[in-house]
This record gives sequence, structure tokens and C-alpha cells, in this order.
Amino acid sequence: MTQLPADTRPVAPQHAIDAERLGAWLAANVAPLDGPLEIAQFKGGQSNPTYLLAAGSQRYVLRRKPPGKLLPSAHAVDREYRVIRALAGTDVPVAKAYALCEDDAVIGTAFYVMEYVAGRVFWDPRLPDLDPAARAVIHDEINRVIAALHSVDFAAVGLGDFGRTGEYIARQVARWSKQYQASETEKIEAMDNLIAWLPENIPAGDESSIVHGDYRIDNVIFHPAEPRILAVLDWELSTLGHPLADFAYHCMVWRIPPGLFRGLGGLDLAALGIPTERDYVAAYCRRTGRAGIEPRDWEYYMIYNMFRIAAIVQGVMARALQGNASSAQALETGRAARPLAELAWAQVERLKHS
Repeated sequence: MTQLPADTRPVAPQHAIDAERLGAWLAANVAPLDGPLEIAQFKGGQSNPTYLLAAGSQRYVLRRKPPGKLLPSAHAVDREYRVIRALAGTDVPVAKAYALCEDDAVIGTAFYVMEYVAGRVFWDPRLPDLDPAARAVIHDEINRVIAALHSVDFAAVGLGDFGRTGEYIARQVARWSKQYQASETEKIEAMDNLIAWLPENIPAGDESSIVHGDYRIDNVIFHPAEPRILAVLDWELSTLGHPLADFAYHCMVWRIPPGLFRGLGGLDLAALGIPTERDYVAAYCRRTGRAGIEPRDWEYYMIYNMFRIAAIVQGVMARALQGNASSAQALETGRAARPLAELAWAQVERLKHS
């Protein structure tokens, strides 16, 4: 890798890996290496540092737990590895997972190795480099794949014990409330309000599926030339949970303004060729056999997810201040906690008066 790929950079000093020790492990557990092992770090992956490994003609991707003090239950690379292996052969496209290492002596933290999938990653849901017709089919393919994920028989693929079933929302609200409070760096009144409101207003009814937990446009790899997803990435937050909560997280982009996490809120979607939130939800319902979603329930799932992502980015902020976050943009990402929480609480206020 004398010339680094555009989406990688030299390995950050705090995430350095002993290439000789890793190379020996790869030769023993994945495949003999074609040449000297070279390592670069992908620019994304603020939670679990992600690396491109190259040896002669071979290319692999390695994801590891970050070093340093970590929040309980976070950075579960073993769970990522398990779900990717289980989904191989389903209608959900995933990279081939080769091996998991839970021995900290190899590179300092647990990690797994999977295939390198060459293709396109779109960072902006507005898809500025595509024409309206191309934007429409890209968004439809993203919709198809999350519907396919939520349709997988999780017990049949060996994931019946991948998470607890039932009361998912209540458990998640409690989890993210605790994680937020453990990583709090400033007082955000809207977060305190949401922590009180969310447990008291959970929609009736329950269901379970595999949920990705972070399904968005930049966590999938598209074919280099076709509007077809080759692999869904970043399964760290996957578990068994409520599919509508997972889908609403993915749909938050329609509510968020463009200046905050590259949102679609307020844009002329018809001119862009991007489906409206209503049409996008309808397509998902058709694919998953739903008659529709109760409007107040949908609003709750949106509010819950804005709260959840605010808690997640607050964790990124806390790790950045400790020097453990794996992206240079971590501090900037962390600053989004307040506007996300305030956006969510504004939706609660509207819901109260509707």
C-alpha cells in the first residue's frame, strides 16, 4: 500500500498494531500471507477502529475494540462477528467473516477479520453526484435490504439467543439513559426531559426481529456500477429488538436538517428524486407485509431514536475528551448531542398538543 486508498489514512498512534504479531496470527487463523503485511486505518468507524490489511494481492478488513476504558456492553466485536456469520446465505448481504480473536495478547484488544468488499460508499443521503433517477433506485435498494433483515427468521439462522425478546424499547431506554449519564460532560435539559418522558409513553404491542442498530446509507457498500448493496457494515449494535424502532432510526434522516448529520429535513425531495418519508415507510410496509404504522407510535419511535443517537454521540464526546475515540471528527460528532436532544424534545411537545 505505497499509495493509501482514498477512504483510509495512516494508523493513528493510539490505535497502532504490531504487524509482525498480527501477521503470524493471520497466517495461522485466516490464510498464509502473500507478502509483508501493510496496515492502514479507515477514516470512519468512530466506535470500533477499522483497518485495511494488505499482503501482496490479499485484502482484509479488521475491526477491533478500541483501547482504553470502555462503557459496559459497548464495542462488542464478538457480537458483530457472530451476526455476520449467521446472516451469510440470507437475503441480507454481508461480508465474509473469517476469524475472531478474543486474545488481547495479539494486538491489545479483541478483533475480527472479514473480507474486503470493493464498491461504493455514499456518505450523504442527498447523493449529490447522482441524477434523480439514480437517487431513487439507491434509496429503494437501501429500503429493500432493511426490510429483508427484519424478515429473517432469527431462530432459524442460529440467533435465537442473540438478545432478549420482549420489552425491547423499555430496556433500550434504560440502557441509553445509563450510558448517557455515565458519559455526561455537560447538562442538557432536553436529555433529562426525555429520560423522564420516554419510559412513560412506550407504544403498546411488541415484536422481535434482528435489528442492526445503526442502519444508514454510509453503513452499506454498493456495487461499483449497479444500484445493488454488496455488504451491510458496522453490526456493533445489532441484537434482537423491535423492527420499527430499528427502521425509525434509519428514517431519522428525513427529520434532521442538512446541517446536522447530513439530514434531508426541509429539502425539495421531489426535485432530488428522493422518496418522501411517507412513501419510504409505505415501501417498507409493503415489503414486510404491514398494513401500516400507527402515527403516534411512529412519532414515539422517531423521538426515541433521536434520544438514542444523542446518547451515542455523547459517548463519542466522552471518549474524545479521554483521547480514546478513533476519529478526528469525534469532538464535532459529540457536539451534536444537544441539538439532537432538543429536536427530539420539540417533537414531544408537538405530540402533546396534537
